[in-house]
Amino acid sequence: MRFAIISDIHGNIEAFNRVLDDISSRNIHSCYFLGDAVSYGPEPELCVRLLQDKKIHCILGNHELAIVQPGAAKLFNQPTREHFKHARKLLSHQSISYISTWPEVRNEHNMLLVHGCPPDSVTRYLFEVDEQKLFRILRAMPTDIAFVGHTHELEIILCNQSGIIRKNIPRGVFEVEGDKVLINAGSAGQPRDGDNRAKYIVWDQENKTIEVRYVEYDIGKTIRGILDRGFPEYYAQRLR
Repeated sequence: MRFAIISDIHGNIEAFNRVLDDISSRNIHSCYFLGDAVSYGPEPELCVRLLQDKKIHCILGNHELAIVQPGAAKLFNQPTREHFKHARKLLSHQSISYISTWPEVRNEHNMLLVHGCPPDSVTRYLFEVDEQKLFRILRAMPTDIAFVGHTHELEIILCNQSGIIRKNIPRGVFEVEGDKVLINAGSAGQPRDGDNRAKYIVWDQENKTIEVRYVEYDIGKTIRGILDRGFPEYYAQRLR
């Protein structure tokens, strides 16, 4: 089976629509979303509705956590905490209710899916975990492969009995090797890897290959939407 893995849309409906268009031509069995549909971008409501309409399997991101559990906003800096007040107003009661049903982790088809760090952290970044602890986490995983987001940067971590190897993921298709594998799927709506195109992952379970897809979209339209919302200008600058 082939799975599409999307992460960190962040209200960028232009990027999300183009990613879905690309997925439709890739012979995909099902699609998973690793969290953070809201905040920063101008259209969180449309993104959440589209996730629901397309029946995409979702997990909770740290930004959704701050929406449904306001106390979680304390983990963010002050400007972002202020931003949540505006972002929440852009979401319907129905969408907030839907978000509240998203699990913090999924374990399906021999895949572990979590926003931050295995086994089940929504908020922890991979760079906050030292190599020895990460080795223990990966060796203890109940699945052979895990997918995370949160950092907005593509990465692969290969784990075998002797240790772990961390690599940036190139664009294109490559075979996955290692006893345990962790893939950071980057970001569809706000990549921070120096390339502003939308990113997502295709996992071919039978052939054990990962394909990193780069998708063009109308970045200017998203930037105008951010500014029209009155959001901080640096949210728009991040996309340039």
